[in-house]
Amino acid sequence: MEQPFSSSKVTVEYFDPHDVYKLLAPGLVPRLPLRNLHWQSHAGPLRSIETLHVELVSADDQNPAPLPVSSPPSSQPRADNDGFQTQIGAGAGAGAGAATAVQPTEAVDQSSKRNSAPARRHQIPGLRRTPYLKVFLVRCDDNDSYKSHVRQEIRDWIKNNTPPSTSKKVNAAENHDAFEWLVVHVVIPNTVAATQPRKSDISSGVEKTSAASRWRPGSSTLLEKLRSDFNSSSKSGVDRVSQIRIGVNDVPYDLLPRVVPAVPSGYVETEQETENAWTDLIAKFRSLILSSFDMRVTQYEEDIKEKDAQRSLPGWNFCTFFILKEGLAQGFESVGLVEDALVGYDELSVGLDTIIKDQSLGRSGSAANALPTYTEELKRLALKAKAAILEMSYEDGDEDDDDDDELVDLQTSQSVGTQAQESYDEIPISTNKKPYRDLIVANNVSEFDFRCYIFARQIALLLRLGNAWSTREELLAKLKEQQESVLHGVAPRAPPPVHKENEQEELPMLAEICRRTLEFIPSACQVMRRDLLSALSEMAIDDGSSGAEPRLGVEPVTSEIVDNLVASFAFSTAQQILAQTSTKALPIPPSTIGPPDGHEPKAAIPEPKTMMHPARTSSLSIRIGGAGVPRPLQSPNVFPGGPNTPDRGNTTFLKVGLEELAAKRAELYTFSRNLLEESGKKRGWNNGWAGVPIVNESTMVNMVDIDLGDETGDESPAPAEKPEGSAVSMAGIDSKLLKTALDNSDDFYRLYEILTDKALRHYTVAGHTHSIQSTMADLAVLKYHLADYSSASSYFWRTTPFFGESGWSLLELSMLVMYSKCLQELGRKEEYVKVVLKLLSKAAIAENDRRQARSSFQALGGEYVEAEAIKGFLDDLLRVTNELSTDTRIPLANFISSIEVDGVPEHDRGRDGLTVYVKVNSLLVDDLSVDTASVRIATASKPRKEIWLNLETPVMLKPGKNRLALKSNMVIPGSYEIDKVDLRAGKLCLFFESTLAHPSERPEHPLKSSKVFVYRAVDMLDVRLHAPKHIQLDRNNTVDVELCTGWNTLQSAEIRVKAATGGLRLLTSQAKCLHSSVHFSKPAEGSVFYLGSLPSETSLRIRFPYTLEQESPAVSLRIEVSYETEQGSYTFSKTPTVPTSLALGVNVQDVFKHKALFSRFTVSTATASPLRLFNSELLGSDMFDSTFGIPPGGHVMIFPKQPASLLYKINRKPGVKNGLKVSKTMYLKLHYTVLYDEMEALFEKSLLEALSDTPLRPLSRLVVSSLIPLVRNALTGLELEHAALLGSIPTSFLTRVEYEKVFHGLGRDEADVDIAHSLASLLQKWQAANPTLPLETCEPDEASSILIPVDVPSVTIIHTADIQLLPLPGAPCPKPITPTVAIHQLLPATLHLKWTRIWDTITPSSAQRDLEFSYEVLAPQDTWLLGGRRKGHFVIPAPTTNEEDTERSLSSSLDTEAEIPILLIPLREGWLPYPTVEIREVRSDVGNNNNNNNNNNNNNNNNNRTDIVNYETDLKNIGESVRVIPDITQVTVSLDTTTAGAGGGPLVLDVKRREVEGRVLVA
Repeated sequence: MEQPFSSSKVTVEYFDPHDVYKLLAPGLVPRLPLRNLHWQSHAGPLRSIETLHVELVSADDQNPAPLPVSSPPSSQPRADNDGFQTQIGAGAGAGAGAATAVQPTEAVDQSSKRNSAPARRHQIPGLRRTPYLKVFLVRCDDNDSYKSHVRQEIRDWIKNNTPPSTSKKVNAAENHDAFEWLVVHVVIPNTVAATQPRKSDISSGVEKTSAASRWRPGSSTLLEKLRSDFNSSSKSGVDRVSQIRIGVNDVPYDLLPRVVPAVPSGYVETEQETENAWTDLIAKFRSLILSSFDMRVTQYEEDIKEKDAQRSLPGWNFCTFFILKEGLAQGFESVGLVEDALVGYDELSVGLDTIIKDQSLGRSGSAANALPTYTEELKRLALKAKAAILEMSYEDGDEDDDDDDELVDLQTSQSVGTQAQESYDEIPISTNKKPYRDLIVANNVSEFDFRCYIFARQIALLLRLGNAWSTREELLAKLKEQQESVLHGVAPRAPPPVHKENEQEELPMLAEICRRTLEFIPSACQVMRRDLLSALSEMAIDDGSSGAEPRLGVEPVTSEIVDNLVASFAFSTAQQILAQTSTKALPIPPSTIGPPDGHEPKAAIPEPKTMMHPARTSSLSIRIGGAGVPRPLQSPNVFPGGPNTPDRGNTTFLKVGLEELAAKRAELYTFSRNLLEESGKKRGWNNGWAGVPIVNESTMVNMVDIDLGDETGDESPAPAEKPEGSAVSMAGIDSKLLKTALDNSDDFYRLYEILTDKALRHYTVAGHTHSIQSTMADLAVLKYHLADYSSASSYFWRTTPFFGESGWSLLELSMLVMYSKCLQELGRKEEYVKVVLKLLSKAAIAENDRRQARSSFQALGGEYVEAEAIKGFLDDLLRVTNELSTDTRIPLANFISSIEVDGVPEHDRGRDGLTVYVKVNSLLVDDLSVDTASVRIATASKPRKEIWLNLETPVMLKPGKNRLALKSNMVIPGSYEIDKVDLRAGKLCLFFESTLAHPSERPEHPLKSSKVFVYRAVDMLDVRLHAPKHIQLDRNNTVDVELCTGWNTLQSAEIRVKAATGGLRLLTSQAKCLHSSVHFSKPAEGSVFYLGSLPSETSLRIRFPYTLEQESPAVSLRIEVSYETEQGSYTFSKTPTVPTSLALGVNVQDVFKHKALFSRFTVSTATASPLRLFNSELLGSDMFDSTFGIPPGGHVMIFPKQPASLLYKINRKPGVKNGLKVSKTMYLKLHYTVLYDEMEALFEKSLLEALSDTPLRPLSRLVVSSLIPLVRNALTGLELEHAALLGSIPTSFLTRVEYEKVFHGLGRDEADVDIAHSLASLLQKWQAANPTLPLETCEPDEASSILIPVDVPSVTIIHTADIQLLPLPGAPCPKPITPTVAIHQLLPATLHLKWTRIWDTITPSSAQRDLEFSYEVLAPQDTWLLGGRRKGHFVIPAPTTNEEDTERSLSSSLDTEAEIPILLIPLREGWLPYPTVEIREVRSDVGNNNNNNNNNNNNNNNNNRTDIVNYETDLKNIGESVRVIPDITQVTVSLDTTTAGAGGGPLVLDVKRREVEGRVLVA
């Protein structure tokens, strides 16, 4: 998109013979510039011109001839300069506009121009600059004056200023300068023309009078006459006439006509019509300017196409083509299409590259385009510098005549503008530096000048695209100059412009300038170097033609001069671009550097805000006409962000291209610094990197410089001795800043630091992290080189971590060496320790990489060079750490590459200890004295077990592999891994902990082989946990802790027991020792049992109860044993688990009778394992006794689906009274064994016997603990049932066990045989010899037993109901068990009711009361028809208070029993059960309670709870039945159809009933 402040400026030439421009300008100038123009490109899309500046030039103030061929001198710069001339517009008449039209010297200028001969048009179109539009300003007050002379004036002007054939034939030369013309009729107030309407058919809105008709009968207006005379008659013709009416208030009083027309006016123009007239004029400006521009572009493109097609023809010249195509680019630039202009220059740059390439290759046609091999100006500078080095006086007169002429011209220019020329010395890239276009036209331009000119034009266009403040202020100066020179009237007709000029700079364009500069400077320097060498070599040849030696020095001098000139040019160019691209939009942070040593800097190097750029105030001195106009702002050289700069960070950081611009400017600063650095190296000054401690890679091969140009292969000759006078010189360095910096070392380092700091701050804005850190590292090394250790340490602190994280490990090592020395010099011990630790850690990493590379590539191995640079730091570190008050802890992996377990743990003979050997690989270059070493091994599974291994004596860790012997008096079986390591050397502690070492935070895990398998030998002390054999459910469960001393003779022992199960509470205060000869040395305290001396091979048990908050199938205890022997103190820890769930389950079913209680106990297994029940008994109590039937002959096998049933008869003991102290609870005792337990004991016994007489006996405890769990888990429920039925256990399931994997990690025996393999062979042989293990059939010596409390339920009343059929007359005797009766037979019966209170074990006899019950005989309606007293009440009396009769009164007697007659009639045949009897309690207080209030209800309910009556009814007729048969013995029926019954069935003729004596049937 085009920017509003590009060089979009076209010339509009106006002719003002009537002196009316001063009246037109106040309304015209404020409406400029033109905005929002659109032009259809011939080879692309529609182009938009947002703003087009118009330069109004009077035809009387300029020569109508084209611009001269020569470029303007530096003191009088052209209007299309690139912003680096000393002054713009000062004294130039071309830009004065209307101001020059009113000057009194107009007549003198006019006469001088008329007398001068007109200049001839230049043949090259690109060198002409002509107006796009010519405007004729005419004043015509009435028709008479128009007819008399105005019309002829206009015709003459058109004839003189337009081509002869305006309509059709226009040659190509005219099209290059195509323009349009326009006639503007300026109407003055108080004239006849002012009273006329614009059209004859428009009146002023009132009716025409007769006078008006009489004086102007049908006449046309002046505007219509002008259009009729000078516009084309075709419909597509362009309107070239406009009329502007000046208001009476807009004309000064002295210019108003004094005579008012006699004819009264009938027309008054409205304000809207005036505005429409101005709009029409501006529209004509727009269309006519674009029309002339389109014609010019068309002609240029045709000519360029034609010239380009002739490229291969002989005589084709690139310079002529360049000027032609540049004319097109300047045309684009003039209308604001700067991007198109930039494309044109880019294409020309590529074309120049092609020409140079063809010239170097000697292709055909290159002779016509041959450019000079060197630049004369560079040649003179080189010769002058050479003479200065050799202390010779060089004079320009020694050269040829051309040089003399040129020298004179240069001296003249110097005398005219000495100050300007000095300012240009610092601006090497400028189109005004020399007459480039003249040299191009003359085909006498060198490649260096050609490239500089093209680049200067590209930079100028990019500055305009970037809206740089220099180009913006150029155009604003012209615009303001025109506006200020306007003669204002009383009331200006145009308001101030409403468009605010865009002051925002386009940062991407400025970044593009920097990018192109970074590409241009290296290529231009190469061209410049070739140019200089070509010029000097030509001089040497000319001087040495007679065979003498060249008198102007030798090769080193030439090289020095060339280097100086090139460096000066490159440095000045970079500084110039930095000045041109500086902007306030870059929020550069303030500088942090200060004067060295706290003193003021030397005056030779100015402050950073002014030293880097040439002052723009001298190269862009803009003087704008008019008083009171403020001067533009100065260059924003001071970097924003200081204390006096407003905070614009919230907006500037959001601008597009900000980061890119900051990055490119930083690269330019870095480039300038590198140039300074190379120049300083010649003088023995370096930036500090030469003295940096060198740390090379282990695989680095020493390289030798080889001369690629030496074809013979001989050794390169020794360099020539430096001749006298060839010392390093500053001759040829024109940059004042560079020359000042190279004057002495202080200025050199000062400028180097400033340039680096500026690059750093720009990189910070750009966000380029790598460049920031790299630049900061340069500052750190420089400060270190200058012995400014405080500043260097601060830079090292910020930049060192970055290089380590980015992979620059060797560079980081070098910086850490310098950083540590800085801190050592400053005496900062704590920081010194941290940095040295980091240095040694990084060096260790590098050493580890070297070892890995050497192990992979043996041929590249060798000594590590960095060892010498790092040696000695470890001793200093230990010395400083000992002076600190606290310990210094660092990760072990920083110094140790690997820690691995060497072999398997070794058990100490005769003592409960082990030794673990650990290999430690040190990466340090010095020996490390380790005072103590501790290694913790822990299990990964829960519960977590830990063992500490310690070093007994100090050792010296040497670089490389070391072997440490770590011992421990704690042997806890399990699979361990090393999870913590502590190595101490004084106050330096190397630690490692696996829980803290995350992969992202450690360089590499140091543990290579960290697994340790620990087991206890069979003769070591051991602890086991057992469940008790005898269990009583109404007491707390107990657990047994068994201690086996093994081969140890204990002097003392402490057994600490802790609960490892949630909710488990140990009642250790009730503990007791089951060993008869061993007692506690003192009472238990806090779950700790104290034992005295114990001999070896002693086993004892400690039993104590426990409680559980919630049911748990198993409990775990953490048992720690600390014991003393003659060999020392030992500790053993174990967390065994014992099942607590019952192995069996018992259910009971009670059946109450009048005098006895029958209880049936169902015993089932609670697990998948079968049980063997050997004996059972129900132990009686004080009140009850039990009897059992005939016991089984042997044990009873109980399976999960086949429980055992035990039936006991319980009777109340006679004479025992009910009381609180009378025991009523009975106990069921069962003697049993679990098949699982028998199998485990059997396997353990068999395995121990198999290992007893072998060398593998110490592993017996390990083998048993590993295989026994497989027995329980491997056998299924079906296999267990088979084993229980067959009496033997198969061992075939062990064949699937991979013994070598189970026992992996046991090491090798003395015969170097794998112990796991030997153990696997032995177990396989044992399994083959024992395919089955027989179970014991007899009862074991100590079977498990369980004592289950059995409470007899308390029942208040037991009712017994018995229905007895009365004997029938004639019935047989005795009475049959199942009587047989006929259907519908009347059966008399008696309901016998009796009761007893003997099963009421809760209510004492004195508290018992009378109880009332009701009975009801119930039977199904289709079975029995009941008669008699089916319902009734009866009362059970309370027992007597007489103690002798109390027992008798607990049961009914004949007096208290009831005999109730009832009648039964069977209603259907079959086996009919007896009717049931339902007995219920009758509560007499139910109705009373319903009438009481809520409080009484609560009290009654509480009282009634104690009077609840539990009763049961024993129906003796349950299970009995009555057989009912029909009473018919014979039936006679008729099958004749004629005698069929009413229903169609057979007809019953006769029925014979059964004759039973004494029976009564109900019909």
